[in-house]
Amino acid sequence: MAEAIRQKVLEIIARQAMLEVDDISSETTLTDIGIDSLGLVEAVFAIEEHFDISIPFNANQPDATGFDTTSISAMIATIEALIAAKKT
Repeated sequence: MAEAIRQKVLEIIARQAMLEVDDISSETTLTDIGIDSLGLVEAVFAIEEHFDISIPFNANQPDATGFDTTSISAMIATIEALIAAKKT
């Protein structure tokens, strides 16, 4: 399941950056691939919709929400935790 989550998140983020999935990795940062705050918001919406979760993210105060966007792997870790919490 974790690999499927990782792959889907990479697909969504790659789509936002207009890149191929093979061009990014979990260690890629959003800045590395040119995703700005609007692109991040769009990616968050797509992730929420796909996984039917609510990500604690506020574009106006991104550091205050607890959603770590320093790397794609940090985002994936939060998404996996939210999905696991939803199942319990």
